[in-house]
Amino acid sequence: MSNTIPSDPRPRRPVPQTGAPGFLWILVGIMAAIELILSLAPSGIFGLSSLRWFVFAYGAFWQPVLAGVVPAAYPGQTVLMFITHAFLHGGMIHLVMNSVILLSLGKFIADHVGPARTLLVLFLAAVGGAACFGLVSSTAAPMIGASGAVFGLIGLWQVMDYRARRRAGLPLQPLLMAILGLIAANVIFFVILSGGLAWQAHLGGWIAGWLSGQSFARR
Repeated sequence: MSNTIPSDPRPRRPVPQTGAPGFLWILVGIMAAIELILSLAPSGIFGLSSLRWFVFAYGAFWQPVLAGVVPAAYPGQTVLMFITHAFLHGGMIHLVMNSVILLSLGKFIADHVGPARTLLVLFLAAVGGAACFGLVSSTAAPMIGASGAVFGLIGLWQVMDYRARRRAGLPLQPLLMAILGLIAANVIFFVILSGGLAWQAHLGGWIAGWLSGQSFARR
Protein backbone atom coordinates (compact mmCIF):
# COMPACT_ATOMS: atom_id res chain seq x y z
CA MET A 1 0.00 0.00 0.00
CA SER A 2 1.30 3.41 -0.88
CA ASN A 3 0.40 6.55 0.93
CA THR A 4 0.38 10.09 -0.38
CA ILE A 5 1.65 12.91 1.81
CA PRO A 6 -0.47 16.04 1.59
CA SER A 7 1.40 19.06 0.40
CA ASP A 8 2.08 21.93 2.77
CA PRO A 9 -0.59 24.58 2.04
CA ARG A 10 1.62 27.38 3.32
CA PRO A 11 3.34 29.46 0.60
CA ARG A 12 7.03 28.86 0.30
CA ARG A 13 9.40 31.76 0.07
CA PRO A 14 12.09 31.52 -2.59
CA VAL A 15 15.47 30.65 -1.14
CA PRO A 16 17.81 33.60 -1.73
CA GLN A 17 20.91 32.80 -3.74
CA THR A 18 24.03 33.03 -1.59
CA GLY A 19 26.49 33.68 -4.40
CA ALA A 20 26.61 35.36 -7.78
CA PRO A 21 24.54 33.68 -10.52
CA GLY A 22 26.24 31.18 -12.80
CA PHE A 23 26.01 33.35 -15.91
CA LEU A 24 28.07 36.06 -14.19
CA TRP A 25 30.74 33.54 -13.25
CA ILE A 26 30.81 32.34 -16.86
CA LEU A 27 31.39 35.90 -18.09
CA VAL A 28 34.13 36.45 -15.52
CA GLY A 29 35.64 33.07 -16.37
CA ILE A 30 35.85 33.95 -20.07
CA MET A 31 37.47 37.30 -19.30
CA ALA A 32 39.89 35.68 -16.85
CA ALA A 33 40.89 32.98 -19.33
CA ILE A 34 41.60 35.57 -22.02
CA GLU A 35 43.63 37.75 -19.65
CA LEU A 36 45.59 34.76 -18.35
CA ILE A 37 46.55 33.75 -21.88
CA LEU A 38 47.57 37.32 -22.76
CA SER A 39 49.55 37.68 -19.53
CA LEU A 40 51.46 34.46 -20.19
CA ALA A 41 52.12 35.28 -23.85
CA PRO A 42 55.37 37.26 -23.26
CA SER A 43 56.95 34.11 -21.78
CA GLY A 44 56.68 32.48 -25.19
CA ILE A 45 54.29 29.72 -24.11
CA PHE A 46 51.97 30.42 -27.02
CA GLY A 47 54.71 31.20 -29.51
CA LEU A 48 53.75 34.85 -29.93
CA SER A 49 55.10 37.31 -27.36
CA SER A 50 53.06 40.18 -28.84
CA LEU A 51 49.78 38.24 -28.61
CA ARG A 52 48.14 40.93 -26.47
CA TRP A 53 48.45 43.61 -29.12
CA PHE A 54 47.48 41.17 -31.84
CA VAL A 55 44.25 40.41 -29.92
CA PHE A 56 43.70 44.11 -29.20
CA ALA A 57 44.01 44.86 -32.91
CA TYR A 58 41.09 42.54 -33.64
CA GLY A 59 38.99 42.79 -30.47
CA ALA A 60 39.45 46.24 -28.92
CA PHE A 61 37.22 49.17 -29.77
CA TRP A 62 38.94 51.53 -32.19
CA GLN A 63 37.45 54.98 -32.76
CA PRO A 64 39.42 55.48 -36.01
CA VAL A 65 37.92 52.25 -37.38
CA LEU A 66 34.43 53.42 -36.46
CA ALA A 67 35.07 56.79 -38.10
CA GLY A 68 36.40 55.13 -41.25
CA VAL A 69 39.82 56.74 -40.91
CA VAL A 70 41.45 53.32 -40.56
CA PRO A 71 40.13 50.32 -42.52
CA ALA A 72 38.68 47.42 -40.55
CA ALA A 73 41.00 44.46 -39.95
CA TYR A 74 38.25 42.01 -40.93
CA PRO A 75 34.65 42.14 -42.18
CA GLY A 76 32.24 43.04 -39.41
CA GLN A 77 34.85 44.50 -37.05
CA THR A 78 33.00 47.81 -36.85
CA VAL A 79 30.03 45.93 -35.36
CA LEU A 80 31.67 43.17 -33.32
CA MET A 81 34.08 45.50 -31.52
CA PHE A 82 31.11 47.06 -29.71
CA ILE A 83 31.02 43.80 -27.69
CA THR A 84 34.45 42.17 -27.95
CA HIS A 85 36.18 45.11 -26.25
CA ALA A 86 34.36 44.27 -23.00
CA PHE A 87 36.12 40.88 -22.73
CA LEU A 88 39.63 42.37 -22.98
CA HIS A 89 41.59 44.03 -20.18
CA GLY A 90 44.90 45.77 -19.72
CA GLY A 91 46.11 43.48 -16.94
CA MET A 92 45.03 41.44 -13.93
CA ILE A 93 44.33 44.48 -11.74
CA HIS A 94 42.03 45.93 -14.39
CA LEU A 95 40.27 42.56 -14.69
CA VAL A 96 39.89 42.03 -10.94
CA MET A 97 38.42 45.49 -10.35
CA ASN A 98 35.75 44.99 -13.00
CA SER A 99 35.07 41.38 -12.01
CA VAL A 100 34.51 42.15 -8.32
CA ILE A 101 31.92 44.82 -9.11
CA LEU A 102 30.34 42.66 -11.82
CA LEU A 103 29.86 39.72 -9.44
CA SER A 104 28.72 41.67 -6.39
CA LEU A 105 26.48 44.26 -8.00
CA GLY A 106 25.38 41.81 -10.70
CA LYS A 107 24.07 39.45 -8.03
CA PHE A 108 22.00 42.25 -6.50
CA ILE A 109 20.59 43.27 -9.88
CA ALA A 110 19.84 39.68 -10.92
CA ASP A 111 17.98 39.07 -7.65
CA HIS A 112 15.67 41.98 -8.48
CA VAL A 113 15.17 41.86 -12.24
CA GLY A 114 16.21 38.32 -13.14
CA PRO A 115 19.18 36.85 -15.07
CA ALA A 116 17.83 37.53 -18.58
CA ARG A 117 17.25 41.23 -18.03
CA THR A 118 20.54 41.58 -16.15
CA LEU A 119 22.39 40.05 -19.09
CA LEU A 120 20.54 42.34 -21.49
CA VAL A 121 21.51 45.38 -19.42
CA LEU A 122 25.16 44.28 -19.52
CA PHE A 123 24.95 43.90 -23.30
CA LEU A 124 23.30 47.29 -23.84
CA ALA A 125 25.69 48.99 -21.44
CA ALA A 126 28.72 47.56 -23.23
CA VAL A 127 27.33 48.73 -26.57
CA GLY A 128 26.26 52.09 -25.12
CA GLY A 129 29.66 52.64 -23.56
CA ALA A 130 31.43 51.90 -26.83
CA ALA A 131 29.02 54.12 -28.76
CA CYS A 132 29.58 57.04 -26.40
CA PHE A 133 33.35 56.53 -26.59
CA GLY A 134 33.22 56.40 -30.38
CA LEU A 135 31.13 59.57 -30.61
CA VAL A 136 32.90 61.69 -28.01
CA SER A 137 36.51 60.52 -28.02
CA SER A 138 38.98 61.35 -30.75
CA THR A 139 41.87 59.23 -29.52
CA ALA A 140 43.59 56.70 -31.74
CA ALA A 141 44.25 54.42 -28.76
CA PRO A 142 42.16 51.26 -28.31
CA MET A 143 39.40 51.10 -25.70
CA ILE A 144 39.11 47.88 -23.71
CA GLY A 145 37.45 46.57 -20.57
CA ALA A 146 34.08 45.70 -19.06
CA SER A 147 33.84 49.06 -17.28
CA GLY A 148 31.03 50.27 -19.54
CA ALA A 149 28.97 47.18 -18.71
CA VAL A 150 29.78 47.57 -15.01
CA PHE A 151 28.66 51.20 -15.07
CA GLY A 152 25.44 49.99 -16.66
CA LEU A 153 24.79 47.97 -13.51
CA ILE A 154 25.63 51.02 -11.42
CA GLY A 155 23.20 53.16 -13.42
CA LEU A 156 20.45 50.57 -13.02
CA TRP A 157 21.14 50.21 -9.31
CA GLN A 158 20.96 53.99 -8.84
CA VAL A 159 17.70 54.35 -10.73
CA MET A 160 16.28 51.59 -8.54
CA ASP A 161 17.45 53.53 -5.49
CA TYR A 162 15.92 56.70 -6.92
CA ARG A 163 12.53 55.09 -7.43
CA ALA A 164 12.58 53.46 -3.98
CA ARG A 165 13.38 56.79 -2.34
CA ARG A 166 10.63 58.54 -4.25
CA ARG A 167 8.09 55.91 -3.18
CA ALA A 168 9.17 56.06 0.46
CA GLY A 169 9.43 59.85 0.54
CA LEU A 170 13.11 59.69 1.45
CA PRO A 171 15.59 62.45 0.55
CA LEU A 172 17.48 62.14 -2.71
CA GLN A 173 20.64 63.74 -1.37
CA PRO A 174 22.47 60.43 -0.72
CA LEU A 175 21.82 59.37 -4.32
CA LEU A 176 23.01 62.70 -5.68
CA MET A 177 26.15 62.48 -3.54
CA ALA A 178 26.79 58.97 -4.90
CA ILE A 179 26.51 60.22 -8.48
CA LEU A 180 28.85 63.13 -7.72
CA GLY A 181 31.22 60.63 -6.13
CA LEU A 182 31.27 58.62 -9.36
CA ILE A 183 32.06 61.76 -11.34
CA ALA A 184 34.82 62.74 -8.92
CA ALA A 185 36.33 59.24 -9.05
CA ASN A 186 36.42 59.35 -12.85
CA VAL A 187 38.11 62.75 -12.79
CA ILE A 188 40.70 61.59 -10.24
CA PHE A 189 41.55 58.39 -12.11
CA PHE A 190 41.64 60.28 -15.41
CA VAL A 191 44.33 62.54 -13.93
CA ILE A 192 46.24 59.70 -12.24
CA LEU A 193 46.25 57.65 -15.45
CA SER A 194 47.27 60.68 -17.53
CA GLY A 195 44.14 60.53 -19.66
CA GLY A 196 44.17 56.74 -19.94
CA LEU A 197 40.67 56.36 -18.50
CA ALA A 198 37.80 55.85 -20.95
CA TRP A 199 35.31 57.98 -19.01
CA GLN A 200 33.18 58.20 -22.15
CA ALA A 201 32.53 54.46 -21.96
CA HIS A 202 31.62 54.80 -18.28
CA LEU A 203 29.16 57.56 -19.10
CA GLY A 204 27.58 55.67 -21.98
CA GLY A 205 27.25 52.50 -19.92
CA TRP A 206 25.74 54.39 -16.99
CA ILE A 207 23.16 56.08 -19.25
CA ALA A 208 22.22 52.70 -20.77
CA GLY A 209 21.73 51.25 -17.28
CA TRP A 210 19.67 54.21 -16.11
CA LEU A 211 17.42 54.05 -19.17
CA SER A 212 17.05 50.28 -18.73
CA GLY A 213 15.88 50.87 -15.18
CA GLN A 214 13.22 53.23 -16.49
CA SER A 215 11.96 50.72 -19.06
CA PHE A 216 12.31 46.94 -19.41
CA ALA A 217 14.42 46.47 -16.23
CA ARG A 218 12.01 48.44 -14.08
CA ARG A 219 10.91 46.49 -11.01
